[in-house]
Amino acid sequence: MLVRREVPGDVEGIRTVHASAFADPEHPRRPPVEVGLVDALRSGDAWLPELSLVAVGPDATVDGHVVCTRARIGTAAVLALGPVGVRADRQRRGIGSALMHAVLGAADALDEPLVALVGHADYYPRFGFRPAQEYGITLSVASWAPNFQVRLLTSYSPAIAGEFRFAKPFHDL
Repeated sequence: MLVRREVPGDVEGIRTVHASAFADPEHPRRPPVEVGLVDALRSGDAWLPELSLVAVGPDATVDGHVVCTRARIGTAAVLALGPVGVRADRQRRGIGSALMHAVLGAADALDEPLVALVGHADYYPRFGFRPAQEYGITLSVASWAPNFQVRLLTSYSPAIAGEFRFAKPFHDL
């Protein structure tokens, strides 16, 4: 497996990844919202191409994808992570973990202060995520708050606190 930056030829493979990873067995013909979310993020001003990473298997197919986009806490520029997905037939092989470690390392190398996400409270702590409220970071979407987590990076400052704002496509879900 190789984790690398997304290139234009990966777009369809990325759609396939998220369609597979987030498929609803009760509505198999309905595309998951994550497919459209990635497309909307890619076409917006919050897109950071250096933080859209794919995991490519030995057969050159895109097996997984993760992206961080620009977000804000007050006037501070921070990152929002997601979606992260792995094709259903390739899950439980370490691809998701490799993508998470790669994108967090890349974000840190770019001097980003923190990465935030809304995700499973039992999964993301293994990558250093903690409840955002511990750092005085809040969300306006109350239903997301219980799963809202942040991962502090090297350039984090405790002065970064307040309401977190995702890029517009997240609010259009």
